[in-house]
Amino acid sequence: MLRCIAIACIVFLAGCAVGPDYRRPDLDVPKAYRYEPQEAKDIINSAWWAQFQDPVLDRLISEALAGNKNIKIAAANVEQAEAVLMQVRAPLFPQFGYSGSDTRERPSGTLYTSIPGIRPQPRTTYEAFGTASWELDLWGRIRRQTEAANANVLATSEARRGVILSLVGQVAKNYLLLRGLDEELAISQRSLATYGESVRLFELQLKYGQVSEMTVAQARTQYETAAAAIPQIQEQIIQTENAISILLGRNPGPIPRGKTIYELTAPAVPAGLPSELLSQRPDVLQAEQNLIAQNALIGAARALYFPNLSLTGAWGRASEELHHLFKDPSRAWTFTGTVQGPLFTFGAIYGQVKQATAAQKAALTSYEAAVQSAFADVENALSAREKLGEQLAAQTRLLAASKTYERLATLQYNGGYAPYSTVLQAQQQLFPAELQWAQLSSSALSSAVTVYQAMGGGWVDAADGLTATAPAAGDNATIQSTGDVKK
Repeated sequence: MLRCIAIACIVFLAGCAVGPDYRRPDLDVPKAYRYEPQEAKDIINSAWWAQFQDPVLDRLISEALAGNKNIKIAAANVEQAEAVLMQVRAPLFPQFGYSGSDTRERPSGTLYTSIPGIRPQPRTTYEAFGTASWELDLWGRIRRQTEAANANVLATSEARRGVILSLVGQVAKNYLLLRGLDEELAISQRSLATYGESVRLFELQLKYGQVSEMTVAQARTQYETAAAAIPQIQEQIIQTENAISILLGRNPGPIPRGKTIYELTAPAVPAGLPSELLSQRPDVLQAEQNLIAQNALIGAARALYFPNLSLTGAWGRASEELHHLFKDPSRAWTFTGTVQGPLFTFGAIYGQVKQATAAQKAALTSYEAAVQSAFADVENALSAREKLGEQLAAQTRLLAASKTYERLATLQYNGGYAPYSTVLQAQQQLFPAELQWAQLSSSALSSAVTVYQAMGGGWVDAADGLTATAPAAGDNATIQSTGDVKK
């Protein structure tokens, strides 16, 4: 009867775990985004880069997800965290082992001084045992440590998803920047050819006394202005190509092109609520898992106040003759139950509890800060998209007016109604207006990418499916968000 009661008490205590259970903190979440457009669509979980309708961009993103070095590093970090989890959770189960020994010894002669004529003789002992040990986790120390390790695995997995989110955005933004620079280069080269033709014609006219040398100098000034812009743009193109190559996991080199900046289709703005960021943004989820881990470690530290109960046993054979080792008389076994607990630690355990509590407070503040930063990122991304759209619209009107001005100034000059300085002034306004339009077009398209990066979403999982080094999180253990691990 007493044995049954003891077993029942052990089972009951094994279900207990000291320390606070995790509850998601109450956060002040905005009800809506201020700059979310009315035409926003519920497409947060789609592969948004496909909306650009550029197969080259799709291939570049797929190649980056398969070959990027940072993703491979992040995948290795996940594997490392999973290995730590396996180590931490192992003491929850009995540990089995074996031992064997061959001992040769001679007892001290002083043990036989009271028996005349007897001298100690060397002897040999052979032993072979199977061993078992088990620490009963009565207070939940190991379970809390396992909960913390599991949260660390999930946090590392979210960090990996964050790398994927950042990588896809960087590839898309650099590609859009590259297409914008390509258009700037084309504008500069077209302008240079036009200005070069003007210089050639004016030099012929100067030869026959039809124009002054000042007019030729003005035309050449415009030509050299365009010529000076071309090397700068070409250098930016080379740097952008090299940046994309590194993101792809390859050596620096040329990057293929698809659609022009005019042909690319801007992705629609995804609809969403601020509260959804708590389950969409990898950095927010990572911060929460860090908080869960620190919360669990408080319980692990508090469990040190209570005694440990461990069971050890061995069964096997022991004999002074090797050929008798596996005969019945050589059987031997031991069983030990050990209770060990603290009495006076002079603040050692209290210090660990206090350290764990302070770490939990820091993790809580970091989580709250990550959530607030996520809200700010989305608001900034939505407002930037809106304002860049307004800038691009204004720049488009300015470009149209500049082209009209340049066309009319040229007609008046050819008709003899205006000096060439008027044409020069019009061209001086048109050239930078065209370059600025190309830059704003690229930035406006990139702003949509920033919105998707800020909101996170299921598209990260879609991108994750394209990686070649996805960690096999379920090979040895199935990790649950509740902190449990199932074999």
